[in-house]
Amino acid sequence: MKKQGFTLIELMVVIVIMGILAAVAVPKLFGMIAKSKASEVGPAAGTYVKLQDAYFSEKNKFGGWDMIGYAAPGGSKGASSESNNFEYNAAEVDTDEATSTGNAIGWKAKNIAKLNDCDSDYHWTIALGAIGSTTTVSSYTSAVDDTECKALTPTFDQIGK
Repeated sequence: MKKQGFTLIELMVVIVIMGILAAVAVPKLFGMIAKSKASEVGPAAGTYVKLQDAYFSEKNKFGGWDMIGYAAPGGSKGASSESNNFEYNAAEVDTDEATSTGNAIGWKAKNIAKLNDCDSDYHWTIALGAIGSTTTVSSYTSAVDDTECKALTPTFDQIGK
């Protein structure tokens, strides 16, 4: 007569192994989830810089979101937009104005919810600037308010370079 099944010891070993795997994997998983939520910021800022570059090369000045044809994630064209994770706005460059000298924040993203160690209401920004006295070359300075937030988007400071 053959008995089939698992002993209590075998079941306990499996439960302990699953507990160890869960203890190791869950914190890593939450980190990946936060990084994936923050990943929308880089492409959104990159698109803004490309459109601003094209506008600057034609007009020799910076333009607002409507002027350059930019639409942030989660919304339509205009001075602000909101996705599930971030709120975007044109900051100091309104939709109807343009600046030739720059030195104004033209793009800003604020996280709506906490992303791991990055609390809500921190900003990712793109500042506009022009190089030289003739202002024929555009420049961009990207920044993140908090080091914990910067860890979620490690290459953000390379946007516009």
